[in-house]
Amino acid sequence: MKTIKLLSIMFLMGALVTSCYTEVIVEDDYIQEAGPNLRELVHSYELWYVDINATLGNGEVPFLQRAFTVSFRGGELYANNNLAGFGKTGNGYGIPVGFFNTANGRLNIDHDVDGLWGLEVFVVSNNTIELYDSQSDTSYFLKGYQRNNFNYDKVFYDNLQYFLQEYDLWEKVKTSSEGEINEFDDENYLQFFEDSKGSGFRSSLDPNGIALNKIIWDYQGGYEVYNLANNHLVKAVTLDYDFMGSDYFELYVINDSTVELYHTGSGTVYTFKGRGFTTYLKSSASPVSKKRVKTENATMNVSVKRKG
Repeated sequence: MKTIKLLSIMFLMGALVTSCYTEVIVEDDYIQEAGPNLRELVHSYELWYVDINATLGNGEVPFLQRAFTVSFRGGELYANNNLAGFGKTGNGYGIPVGFFNTANGRLNIDHDVDGLWGLEVFVVSNNTIELYDSQSDTSYFLKGYQRNNFNYDKVFYDNLQYFLQEYDLWEKVKTSSEGEINEFDDENYLQFFEDSKGSGFRSSLDPNGIALNKIIWDYQGGYEVYNLANNHLVKAVTLDYDFMGSDYFELYVINDSTVELYHTGSGTVYTFKGRGFTTYLKSSASPVSKKRVKTENATMNVSVKRKG
């Protein structure tokens, strides 16, 4: 059972009106029960960012595990589960995913797919709350923001590996005239996914325009997204082919369904369009579900090589 230190109501009200960022402190001596002000507390910020890397416990609350943000609007629960359209879908709130109430001092969620959940809520710091699921002994930490001071772009680029998985596949639609001939010129489809080994990919040599279910996958392997030092708008991607070595690219996001891969070895730019967009709402039992895991992209200390 969690040990609770009750602090003064003045501290709680201060938490409702300030938006300063403070690191999560998880020692029990520093937290307080939300109590009768719980409804005002969850409404005090427009967005609650789910800091997945701060999660404690080995259990899982499915709708929190796959959400980047959740919002409490009236009695409705909203979530941003996708990165495509992030910051624009639902005016930044995301999509409605269920209902909630704060009866008996608990946050009671009726999720459209995941059903009923009763979560204990604790105030951790000025803009941070803990949602505790006693059934799995798991805590999620949520940081509150208003939409006008939330950095949608940072969250998007920090989680690009999930953006790549939001489409059934990516089809190559353009190859630049510049660049040396190389083997990747022949690969027209890419697919990114999570499997038991981690982040995986497949690629195909099939010609453009084939139906999704007719594509034959010729190669497979693992992929990884890296940060580049001093440039958060460009990422590095490595495609590690099973038994065939690896390819290195600079990744540029053009819009919510288009990316460019710059093959630094040949100087060629490949443009890919996403096909088969998946809206993540269904539970983790769904074959098209997504859940976030604790991760942090490694940083490569290399300079961007693409010019212009």
